[in-house]
Amino acid sequence: MDLGRGRAASGSSSDPSLILTLLILLSAIASCNASIHAYNLDSFSEVGNAYLLHGGSEGVVASSADSDGAGGSAARDGLSYIKFQNITFWRTEEAAGEFTDLENATSLVQAVIFEAADRDTIGGSAYGGQRSICCTPDLAKLEGCKEGQVIKFPSTTNINWPIVWDVVFNGDSLSANMDGKEVSITKTGMYNLFFVACDPKLKGLRMSGETVWKNPDGYLPGRMAPFLNFYALMSLAYVLLSVLWLIQYVRFRNDVLQLQHCVTAVIALGLVEMSLWYLDYAYFNNTGVRPVQITSWVVTIGAIRKTVSRLLILCVSMGFGVVKPTLGGLTGKVVLLGVTYFLASELLDITEYVGTINDISGRARIFLVVPDVFLNAFLIIWIFTSLAKTLEQLQAKRSSVKLDIYRKFSNALVIMVVASVAWIGYEVYFKATDPYNERWQSAWIITAFWDVLAFVLLAVICYLWAPSQSSQRYAYSGEKGDASDDEESQSLTRSTTEGDVSLVKQHKRDSSINQANSDFNSEDEEEDTPQQDGKGH
Repeated sequence: MDLGRGRAASGSSSDPSLILTLLILLSAIASCNASIHAYNLDSFSEVGNAYLLHGGSEGVVASSADSDGAGGSAARDGLSYIKFQNITFWRTEEAAGEFTDLENATSLVQAVIFEAADRDTIGGSAYGGQRSICCTPDLAKLEGCKEGQVIKFPSTTNINWPIVWDVVFNGDSLSANMDGKEVSITKTGMYNLFFVACDPKLKGLRMSGETVWKNPDGYLPGRMAPFLNFYALMSLAYVLLSVLWLIQYVRFRNDVLQLQHCVTAVIALGLVEMSLWYLDYAYFNNTGVRPVQITSWVVTIGAIRKTVSRLLILCVSMGFGVVKPTLGGLTGKVVLLGVTYFLASELLDITEYVGTINDISGRARIFLVVPDVFLNAFLIIWIFTSLAKTLEQLQAKRSSVKLDIYRKFSNALVIMVVASVAWIGYEVYFKATDPYNERWQSAWIITAFWDVLAFVLLAVICYLWAPSQSSQRYAYSGEKGDASDDEESQSLTRSTTEGDVSLVKQHKRDSSINQANSDFNSEDEEEDTPQQDGKGH
């Protein structure tokens, strides 16, 4: 397939199925600026024997059966449609000079709307060659299509689909307007919109205006709509966790550890992030325009939350505040890793969620994903390496209480990592087997899983290190305190046995013998000192 040619010869045009697949995939990995798609003199791209402009790709739910468009807000009237507003096509002055009033039929632009399941109804091939988007002389004879127009065949489920509308330039006019049109959606599916020009004289064609895509419950695209309820539930979950943690935090405020201050910060960031995500989607759903400022804030707070939570897990694994009072020489490295991860996560999320990214190519996105994946993998390795060392230290010191907590924490981490790897495998399978995004109604679960996993791990940390009257037992208290941690913890839960008394007595006896030997050695040193001084004189 040669994408660099102009109008291809009959029977040798580019395969539109592959072309449409690539364009749909590009749109699927990019977030639209809004369900109101705006076109600001966007240029048509030369693809095979046609000039194409991708107008949008969204999952749309069919209009409610009992909806008549009356009552309720405009965003929640139960109607689904794709509406064209102020669409204007602009051709170059050179192209306009080549047309006269008798040649209007050749200055044609077409709007094509089709469901992903009907993608094969667009385009055709002559003599078993590659498929063409535009009708060629050979295809006109074989298929009965009109030369210079988009090839289309009726859908097997609805003979009125795909929908193709024609827009014609008048005489030598530089622009052509598309009258306000609206397509009612009566079947749930993934819909794609392309603007196509088959005439090679229309090279350099541009377009302005907007299209409005609406679902029964609002302007949110179908694959984003479930996030509205999801982030509402996640906000409530964080509120519940915050209340439970705050009660313990205030109740035992005099015994709170530095580690527990960090946990408080992560909970607060998570609550703010989930709440802002809900506000972002609610505003988007009601107006059809995504609020750039709110999205920017939530992306930044989310990047901070992910960074702080990962560093918290790393510091806990290193035994910070429990096995060691500080990170020592590793502090600079941990801070550097945190700053690097924040920047990588921020750039990736801004590209993913803020503004229009339809012009971002696959390579550009991979360029942003790779650092994020690499840093996450590096963090996991560092966390488990540090956790293994911390467990060894606690075993050597026989700190049973701390050792039990860290074993539970390590088991939780292992489960989370295994779940993450398994989910990544499922995500790859899901996307590989759904190239046209036809399973868009369940695609939101892919993203939601990571937010749920992060919340569960945070809840586990809150459970293991919840503020209590015995919080100081988990804190670092020097070598002597750590060595006696096991005995102290046991004395809080059960009475001393006779065997324990014997051990204490034996310990006191040994201490007395050592003290006597020390006094004896001191007396010998005092007697020897004058003799040595006398020899010196």
